[in-house]
Amino acid sequence: MIHRPPAPNSTHEQKIQRAASAVLYTLLVVLALWVVREFLPAVAWAAVLAIVLWPAYGAIESRAWFRGRTTLIAALLSVAIGLLVILPIAVTAIQAGGEAHELYVWVHDAQENGVPVPDFVSRLPVGSRQVNDWWQANLAQPLKASPAMQHLHGDTLVNFGRHFGARAAHASVTFGFTLVTLFVIFQAGPKLSSTLMRGARRAFGADGAQLLQRMAAAIRATVTGLVVVGLGEGVLLGAAYLATGVPHAALLGTVTAVAAMLPFCAPIVFAGAALWLAAQGSMVAAAILAACGCVVVFVAEHFVRPVLIGNSTRLPFLLVLFGILGGASTFGLIGIFIGPALMTVLMVLWANWAE
Repeated sequence: MIHRPPAPNSTHEQKIQRAASAVLYTLLVVLALWVVREFLPAVAWAAVLAIVLWPAYGAIESRAWFRGRTTLIAALLSVAIGLLVILPIAVTAIQAGGEAHELYVWVHDAQENGVPVPDFVSRLPVGSRQVNDWWQANLAQPLKASPAMQHLHGDTLVNFGRHFGARAAHASVTFGFTLVTLFVIFQAGPKLSSTLMRGARRAFGADGAQLLQRMAAAIRATVTGLVVVGLGEGVLLGAAYLATGVPHAALLGTVTAVAAMLPFCAPIVFAGAALWLAAQGSMVAAAILAACGCVVVFVAEHFVRPVLIGNSTRLPFLLVLFGILGGASTFGLIGIFIGPALMTVLMVLWANWAE
């Protein structure tokens, strides 16, 4: 009996096999992403940090003493990121702990005796009587019997504490996995970068590789614009807090710097500080602080930040703003950096289509 070699697959069968392979690969990728879905935020944060720090990685790796020591470089950069996040939180917690006793005494006194109407209420140009009446009815009497505070019973506070603790624990775990992922990315080093670029060229051609580089540049520019401008606003407004007599000016400046990294959040902090000064009767200092804050935020948000982000990504200011705010509302905090990258993709696709 003569065995004949199997006949080659027909064109129709080959198309079916390719379609089946594509479906199988897609299902496997979706299944893998679903399995690791809890760790995707950590991977996304690590990717953003790696993109931002890649020039620093290259500069360190180019030094003769560090050449080829990818594990050491990865450890140094990961530890540096960890300290940059942990140290401010630790300092803030220590200072807050120092004020905990005074806060407890104030809250206990407010529950027993109420909060007296501040002097500045009588000096309000509009609505002084209405504010005074509301304060007398809700806050001037003991807070434990106040109608405005009845919903803040023990169970509500306990549930709030549990929810806050759970979110803090989840954020801590995510940050820990972020550092581990960042270490692995840096340890892979240039090999990982070349693999990604080679895969992009193979899958999408030269345009795909260029688009990937543009997205990385957009993320790096966004982080630079947000962080640098935020730190600048924190320093300037911290000096304003110190000059106007706001207590804990350094701590409040740090809070302002963090808030300023998010668009239009810094006014919440300096407006609260200005209101506190007004409540203490320092109306001139409050006005000066409010004016300084408005000037600093206006210049930073409308001139410095758009230039830093828009010039690097070649995006108009409106698209930068839409990318930051839309990304934050869609993906959360990580979306602040993803949004401008997606806007860059949109601009590149539009430019290629319009040619």
